[in-house]
Amino acid sequence: MNLFSSATLFSFFTLISRILGYLRDILIAIFLGASVFADAFFVAFRLPNTFRRLFAEGTFNAAFIPSYASAKLSSKQQGKKFADDVFSILILILLFLVTIVEIFTPYLVYIIAPGFVNSGLKFEIAVELTRITFPFLLFVSLSSFFSGILNTNNKFAAAAAAPIILNIVLISSLIISFYFNLDYAKQLSYGVTFAGILQLIFLSYVSLKYYKPNFSLNVKITKKVKLFFKKLLPSILSSGVTQINILIGTIIASFQAGAVSYLYYADRVYQINLAIAGIAVGTVSLPVLSKAFKSNNINKVSKIQNNSFELSLLFSIPASFGLVIASEEIISGLFGYGSFSKGDTLMTAAALKYFGYGVPAFALIKVLSNFFFARDNTKTPFYISLFIVVINVLISVSLFSRVGFLIIPIATSISTWLGVFAYLYLLEQKNYLLMKIELIKNSCKIMISTLVMSFILIFTLKAFSNSLNYMNNYKAVYLISIISFVGFIYLLSCYCLGILNFKKYKTN
Repeated sequence: MNLFSSATLFSFFTLISRILGYLRDILIAIFLGASVFADAFFVAFRLPNTFRRLFAEGTFNAAFIPSYASAKLSSKQQGKKFADDVFSILILILLFLVTIVEIFTPYLVYIIAPGFVNSGLKFEIAVELTRITFPFLLFVSLSSFFSGILNTNNKFAAAAAAPIILNIVLISSLIISFYFNLDYAKQLSYGVTFAGILQLIFLSYVSLKYYKPNFSLNVKITKKVKLFFKKLLPSILSSGVTQINILIGTIIASFQAGAVSYLYYADRVYQINLAIAGIAVGTVSLPVLSKAFKSNNINKVSKIQNNSFELSLLFSIPASFGLVIASEEIISGLFGYGSFSKGDTLMTAAALKYFGYGVPAFALIKVLSNFFFARDNTKTPFYISLFIVVINVLISVSLFSRVGFLIIPIATSISTWLGVFAYLYLLEQKNYLLMKIELIKNSCKIMISTLVMSFILIFTLKAFSNSLNYMNNYKAVYLISIISFVGFIYLLSCYCLGILNFKKYKTN
């Protein structure tokens, strides 16, 4: 297996999904803008979508893959029994959770968006839409189970491609709503749940080659199953700390008009970079890292750690500089149409800029937590993530009245960087950080390539400033061309400096 090629494959499908997600969001921006209906839908979508990201982008795998791989090493029968038990318990827990939420939805919306209470219409719409979208949690969580089965067998394409279904369905919902004059927000909400069903069907079918599920009401909770669920709870917080911070940000931002929408659109842009730099690298490295620990191959462990760390920096550092430098042009080019005003563009761009400072930290958190997860240690990442969340809340709440909603991306970036330093300190203390001198040298080369790219980016943005103006309807074409050009320059620079050596990322 090659970490670079596997991460690239995962990134490719994830990028396709995010591009479709962008098309979906630009349609939402055109038809709904930053209106009451947009705020209500984003709140209704935020909770199941947060769980989708938590389960599909690391949390479930962090607990499941080491446990499942260990059971399979004992025997295929034990692996099958373990998977069946987890599958059955998951269904029962999720059915209970969805039922409870459907009954007490108003209370949940009050917790997620307390600022909506003062606006009766917005609150009522958010409650209605949340009831429609929340069953998505059931389907996406079970989909993540089948993704874990596939990832354990080093099959990443199907799991990475599954979210494409969600975006295709939501785009179709918007187009149908336009032609038949339907309620955009409501049709989007129905589309969310329908897409969850399709994703589950797709992934369960693809994984049949490796696992055929058996559901049973008479589940015996073995020691291995009990240990898995014991690890799952802390890994929900530790793997999904960025998503939890965003959810907290949504709660705080609900007190400022339009702020939920601004954060949502900014979140959509930097999540593209996070998917490639953190989620892809973290997802493909965890199975091989877990197997290397099980076989006690320390040299292989060290190699995988160094390669995954380097790949994360390779993708995240240029993304961070690009988002900070070109935040306004990016938001204007992607969303500055229709109901999305120039004022909305400036506010969203400001949020994106501050998220941009934290992109390398968001990515490294995914990779560094794997160094503990692969050792079946979920407690330490849990405590670090708890520290990150507490710092984020303290900064956001204490300064929100003075700074406004922009304190949310600022607090998210600061708290996550502090979390990265905490990870590095504890990994070093436990002698888990098996880093080589070559990593430091390559990190310096990545910085040199990033600086070259950044200077060229600044120059091209100034040269094409008129073409990137908010009033230009074709500004997205110029934006994509510029990003493609400077991206090529960056990769060419990395290649010339000897960083893009594909053979060194082999784990065999």
